[in-house]
This record gives sequence, C-alpha cells and structure tokens, in this order.
Amino acid sequence: MILIPDNELHFSFSRSSGAGGQNVNKLNTKVTLTWDMESSQSLNGSIKKRFLITYKNLLTDHGVVLQSDRYRSQKRNKDDAIEKLHSLIESVRKPPKMRVPTKPTLAARKRRLLHKKRQSDKKKMRQEKH
Repeated sequence: MILIPDNELHFSFSRSSGAGGQNVNKLNTKVTLTWDMESSQSLNGSIKKRFLITYKNLLTDHGVVLQSDRYRSQKRNKDDAIEKLHSLIESVRKPPKMRVPTKPTLAARKRRLLHKKRQSDKKKMRQEKH
C-alpha cells in the first residue's frame, strides 16, 4: 500500500449540506482534500500517469481535489477523504493486464454460420411467395 505523507495533503473545511440539524449551520464539518500529485515524491511516474488518465475529472490547477461530507464529524470526514484518496491510488497501482488477441475456434465459426443460416431460413419462410 502506498502512503502519502501528511505534509503533501492540504485540507480546507466548510459547512456541510444535508441532515444534521443546527450542527450543519454552526460547524465546518465538510472536508476538501487537495493533493499536488505532480510534485509528490510518493508515487512513481507510471502510477502518476495511470492516475492522470483514470481520474482526470478530479484534477484542477491545484492538484487532486476530493471532498467528504458523509459524516457529522470533521475528523471522520477528514479520515474518509484520506481513505478515498488511498483507494483511488490503490486502484491504479497495478498496471492493467495486456489483452492477448485470440481467434475464434473452428467450432465457434461453424456455430455462428449455422445460426446465421437458421435465421435466414426462418425469415425466408415468413416472406410471401410470388
């Protein structure tokens, strides 16, 4: 598992929306995590490249931006945002397997042609005879 040092993560807090009663109106529980992936020393180049391709919608001029307002507690939302970031990184850590091109077997080709012939015959039977 790849861990990001705390000094690379920047947090900002704001008022959350949704349920919570007066808690929502008083406390800044929503967490916005910003991480400058480009200058991060935690990831190697290939992981950064896969992350950029896969999660380009999360990138801004400031870096990767994630938000969390699932919980009523600021600490739980902060932990949730960090957890989200780690799961995103973990999902692109391993390179995807290369596809090995294959050809259909002889039996599969015969089955396909037989099915096409049956369909053709079925539709010919429906046509009016002139």
